[in-house]
Amino acid sequence: MKKFFVLFFFGVLPLLPVNAQTEVPNGPLDLGTCVAIAIENNLTLKRSELNQLITEANLLESQGRRLPSLTAGASSGYRWGRSINPVTNLFETRRIGNINLFGNTGAPIFQGLRINNSIGQAKSDLKAGEFNLEATRNDITLNVINLFIDVVFNREQVKIAENQFNTTTEQLGRTQQLVDVGSLPYSDLLDLQSQNATNQLNVINAKNGLRQAKLALAQALQIPFTESFEVIEPEYEVSKEALTSGTPAEIFEISVSLMPQIKAAEATMKSAEYGVKIAKGGFLPTLDAGVSAFSNYVDQAFVFGSSEIIPFRTQVENNFSQSGTLNLSIPLFTRFGNKSNLQRARVQQQLAEVSMTEAKNRLRQDIETAYNSALSSELSYQASLVRVKSLEETFRIAQQRFNLGAINSVDFQVAQNNLFNAQADLLNAKYSYIFRIKVLDLYLGNSINLN
Repeated sequence: MKKFFVLFFFGVLPLLPVNAQTEVPNGPLDLGTCVAIAIENNLTLKRSELNQLITEANLLESQGRRLPSLTAGASSGYRWGRSINPVTNLFETRRIGNINLFGNTGAPIFQGLRINNSIGQAKSDLKAGEFNLEATRNDITLNVINLFIDVVFNREQVKIAENQFNTTTEQLGRTQQLVDVGSLPYSDLLDLQSQNATNQLNVINAKNGLRQAKLALAQALQIPFTESFEVIEPEYEVSKEALTSGTPAEIFEISVSLMPQIKAAEATMKSAEYGVKIAKGGFLPTLDAGVSAFSNYVDQAFVFGSSEIIPFRTQVENNFSQSGTLNLSIPLFTRFGNKSNLQRARVQQQLAEVSMTEAKNRLRQDIETAYNSALSSELSYQASLVRVKSLEETFRIAQQRFNLGAINSVDFQVAQNNLFNAQADLLNAKYSYIFRIKVLDLYLGNSINLN
């Protein structure tokens, strides 16, 4: 089974390493570079990556609960008035300075299996986070592909609008000559001038649309937008066999084992199962073991029969003591705490199951939508090809007849507008089809490549 990460990040196009908010490569950007920049700069993804580090810390903490604890310390102080000298064990009325040394260790023997289940839950949470990161990267990539295609589409729209404007401008010059010699009425010239102005406005609108598409892509990449921002247009031909890879149901059966959002939901369900086991462990007894050591020193401990203070090392050695303990705790009544914890854990498990069902339903619906959209776009594309080819010939004949004065300017404009609209519809169907096919490639585990 292909790794989804490899599919999406090495199958798109060769990617360039780009650091967040660093200088953008000079010159036009290809699709792979755009994807790399968007992923590197996306703040939502960075936030998720930081949260993943917290999840890793939670796992480390859970694993550490299996190990013994070890602490050591010391304290020092003075006592005044009548108190027991901790070395002589006699009541004395004087200032006594003391130094206490201690160390202890403890280890869990049985915790109702909560430690093991906590580790399992933390690992499941970590896996869910990893798959969610992958899903976020996929969403970013799909969004960039869509915006990238939108730039290419609008660039083609500009070419069509400019071609129509140039044709009308050229025709306007011929019409002026025919009007001057009296072959055509002046009204034809006025009509063509109006159409030429309309076509010029269409060029302006198309360029504005291209600029907006570039702006949207630049903002998705989180880079400053400049007028020099350009992309490299891929050479992509529509394949008639693109939709023969399977039905929506067959595509779903394949994708359900590949999509990271499904794997994340499965990991979340596993985490919820561990949560129930942890809650059940609260009803079981716990057993801990502990060992401690202690010694002290006082500045009022004298050698018997003299005024000489017993040395520090000697006091520490003579006062050294140890202890060992076993602690058994049996939860008899926790004021319904354990019962409430178990109920919450079971509800969380049910919510995780609902989320899994939602994820599968959403995936199936997305596949059905993408497939139906691709199918509609393919049919529209094939019909538009025939339509454009026919209207190109119609416009060529209309242009010849208009130059000969056989038709008026209105008929000429109708033929031209029909061709322009057909070319625009063809572009729209083509790029819509391309994007939907790329989405289906994603669900099938195929490499994403527009070249």
